[in-house]
Amino acid sequence: MDLFLSPDVRPFAIAAVMIVFIIGIELAAMLVGFSLSEIVGKAIHFEHDTDSGHGSMMSWVNVGGVPLLVLILLLLGLFAIDGFVIQGIARIIWRPLPWFIATPLAFAAAIPLVRQGSRWLSNVIPRDETYVIAQSDLVGRVGEVTVGPLDQGLAGRVRVKDAHNNWHFVTARAASGSGDLPVGSNVLLVDLQQSDFLAIAAPAELHVSRP
Repeated sequence: MDLFLSPDVRPFAIAAVMIVFIIGIELAAMLVGFSLSEIVGKAIHFEHDTDSGHGSMMSWVNVGGVPLLVLILLLLGLFAIDGFVIQGIARIIWRPLPWFIATPLAFAAAIPLVRQGSRWLSNVIPRDETYVIAQSDLVGRVGEVTVGPLDQGLAGRVRVKDAHNNWHFVTARAASGSGDLPVGSNVLLVDLQQSDFLAIAAPAELHVSRP
């Protein structure tokens, strides 16, 4: 514990604590039908704009196009790991480096690892709807309720596949006149109001293909 709290590793300890804090908020948000990842993405308006230096850099780092919150967690995790490794090696060789020297070294080491990590993660997690298609393109598709039940109150979450066979997790409510739609039920997305979809029970002949 003393090592974790020592000044020379404090930036990396803070990064590790931030990971736990962000994951806790995301889990709590999902329980009430929201997503911190979605909120962060909309607030920052992250786009792969190759005409700008910033956009080009972010496109290079986030080669897999993973959601922004996942990219932040990956960067924090690799930054913390690299920092502890650097200071551990420095302790063995001589003594810990000052934090203002170890911090940029850890950040520089983390960037190429984030690039490789985002490439790998893009193959194992569903992509957020803002990276591949317009939200409206999902209207008319069948999904499965993952956080619910869906009613006319707080929005729940629906897992749905787009025309390119990419999975998305979107916020949805039951359409007017529809009964509650429980977790695990198949639903048809019939409309989009602002950022939330309206759903009804899917006809029996329609079903959700499993990943």
